[in-house]
Amino acid sequence: MKPYPDMNKEPNVHLPSEKFPVPLLVLMETDSTNRHLTQLCDEQGIDIPEFMTVITERQTAGKGQRGNSWESEDGKNITFSFVLYPTFIEARQQFILSQLISLSIKEELDEWAEGFSIKWPNDIYWNEKKICGILIENDLSGHHIGRSISGIGVNINQEVFRSDAPNPVSLKQITREDHDRYLILANIMKRIKEYYTLLQTDCSGKIADLINTRYAHSLFRRNGFHRYADADGEFIAHLLRVEPDGRFILEDQTGKERGYLRKYNIFLKVQGLKAQLKVSINLLSLLSLLK
Repeated sequence: MKPYPDMNKEPNVHLPSEKFPVPLLVLMETDSTNRHLTQLCDEQGIDIPEFMTVITERQTAGKGQRGNSWESEDGKNITFSFVLYPTFIEARQQFILSQLISLSIKEELDEWAEGFSIKWPNDIYWNEKKICGILIENDLSGHHIGRSISGIGVNINQEVFRSDAPNPVSLKQITREDHDRYLILANIMKRIKEYYTLLQTDCSGKIADLINTRYAHSLFRRNGFHRYADADGEFIAHLLRVEPDGRFILEDQTGKERGYLRKYNIFLKVQGLKAQLKVSINLLSLLSLLK
């Protein structure tokens, strides 16, 4: 028996973790799975279990990094969000969540084809084309992360992309075969849950080191010199390392090191209200990775 719903017969179903690796809510349509899950968590609080996942067959207002929209043909891909309560992770260590999530997706896609990599901080690429986007929104509780909601879109069976996105690709375009979307989702969530559980119970730091090492080995253009651009213009550089806080370290052709940190969206609760605080930790902001 398949561990996932028949979408032709069971719209808007809620599967408990006994029938799927994690609790799963399947919607026929929503504007944004991130917004839907955030609303559920705000309304029901701790009644929403960790790893609760919301997936939709049609998303009308999906969003990506920097406010970009996310194109997904109805019923062809997996567009989903899930919630964690990683209170054991300090705010300054939040990049480990981005690493383990992107690594889990990349490792699952590796089972179906070759050529996948992680484009810093957490896009998934196949060669020079983007197959997956990830948006992570964290709520702080003191100096730790109280709640983390990740919104993810993975192109699975879509064959035609009509938006102005420059380089999309799907798993079907790569393999020339249709794929079982809910099987891939189940496998992704199994991998995320395994990494997360190991990290949660790790007192020695070995699991964090393992995730850092695997992430580094999976990075897009990790070898050789490539063109980049920042606020000062274009330059040629190669990747030296990504530090535990997420800092992206390049070395240009003059031997100068250039460090970059992503901008985090952090949500703080102030007098019962939620206020968004955009925190720019970096001194320099990497604008784009150029071909």
